[in-house]
Amino acid sequence: MTTREPVTQSFVCFCPSFGFSWANKLDMLTRVSTLDPEGFLAHPVNAYKLMKRLNTEWSELESLVLQDPSDGFISNMSVHRQYFPDEEDEKGAAKALIRLQDTYKLDSESFSKGKLPGQRQYSGVRYNAELTVDDCFDMGKLAYNENDYYHSVLWMQQALRQMDSGEDAKTPKADILDYLSYSVYQMGDLPRAIELTRRLVAIDPSHQRAGANLHYFERLLSKELRDRGQGQQEPADEKPIQLDTYERPKDYLPEREVYEALCRGEGVKMTEKRRSRLFCRYQDGSRSPRLLLKPMKEEDEWDSPHIVRFLEALSDEEIEKIKELAKPKLARATVRDPKTGVLTVANYRVSKSAWLEGEDDPVIARVNQRIEDVTGLTVDTAELLQVANYGVGGQYEPHYDFSRKDEPDAFKSLGTGNRVATFLNYMSDVEAGGATVFPDFGAAIWPRKGTAVFWYNLFKSGEGDYRTRHAACPVLVGSKWVSNKWIHERGQEFRRPCGLTEVD
Repeated sequence: MTTREPVTQSFVCFCPSFGFSWANKLDMLTRVSTLDPEGFLAHPVNAYKLMKRLNTEWSELESLVLQDPSDGFISNMSVHRQYFPDEEDEKGAAKALIRLQDTYKLDSESFSKGKLPGQRQYSGVRYNAELTVDDCFDMGKLAYNENDYYHSVLWMQQALRQMDSGEDAKTPKADILDYLSYSVYQMGDLPRAIELTRRLVAIDPSHQRAGANLHYFERLLSKELRDRGQGQQEPADEKPIQLDTYERPKDYLPEREVYEALCRGEGVKMTEKRRSRLFCRYQDGSRSPRLLLKPMKEEDEWDSPHIVRFLEALSDEEIEKIKELAKPKLARATVRDPKTGVLTVANYRVSKSAWLEGEDDPVIARVNQRIEDVTGLTVDTAELLQVANYGVGGQYEPHYDFSRKDEPDAFKSLGTGNRVATFLNYMSDVEAGGATVFPDFGAAIWPRKGTAVFWYNLFKSGEGDYRTRHAACPVLVGSKWVSNKWIHERGQEFRRPCGLTEVD
């Protein structure tokens, strides 16, 4: 999900048929959000609720305003509607919250109250959005419909907790208990599933499924007790359901735990001995005479594999120009299919990107030349400058930039060989999250606006350096802008000669 241009016009003043409480709430929200749109949407809860409001709740708005016979007003609404999020956007925003919950180990209660680490004030306002009972129910329902019972339990439990505390909601308690009891059963907790189903039957004796489910759960538990040689049912655990109540199911990513720990700043393998091998220096002309007048500041981020950070790699003016050029071209980011070489979307990469050519603007040509100067590698055979925006929850899970031996056709159509190196510009600071992490050797590199990091993906022999498998962590608070240049092998023969061994 990327940062969108805010909808700054309030429709409240056009339609006298609005309920005053709903209209006043929307009007106040409009005033607060337009005071600082970027800061407002930097909070993941606000971003999700905006998606939901403009998609799910829009039908309610339409039914009210269509009572107004003014053709001009209806036409005005239709024009705005085409720019609003759709169902997929809302679903993506909900999945982003779940992704953040997992990666940064945020319990549903803190998340629901908008209490996130790394927040700061924007324009003097601290945005602490809260999720309602209905919001939590919708989050749980989304997970349930995806057969993700682990997260369904967490969010349905939170919806029930807030309702039991006296919060009003449109969602009936019976619906929450229905989803929660079955999800708990799917997690293998029969005693708790029985207790919740009994609560459901007590408030709705005629519920279509509750009675049958209760008998089924009780029979299953009785059989389990007999098989274990126990004659009496144990009472359900009365402790509230938390993140660690049930084990989170494993998924397709083998290094998931290491990757997420690094995103939280845990498990970084920076020792004093390694730190003593890191230095800072000036790139002062040994690679390009252009650096004689204005040397580039360079500092080591990691020793092996060698990762460096260039300071003042982009000016604020250059960053704004690059973003200005990229915004009209932004589209869902793609990855190159390793078998076919064709670009395609993937769930493990959630961002929007655009490709910029040197001919698009002198700034792009200047940035390309600077990359060549500081790396000593030609960019004539490099890919175009890719600009990416990671909104709230945006990420790119662990991956290699280079093609492996079993992917010989990944870059065949380019005719420039493999990706020998990666140059990554950070074009924004990020309030929380958004690190670049390397699970293999335990490094975490944090975004700093105007800086760039650089590493080689291949050894001098042309063999891939599998240690460079890396990831872009989900953005927890804020919006992350980057641009990168993938530099290819062709043309580097004399700039980076081959080594004599595989790991040279």
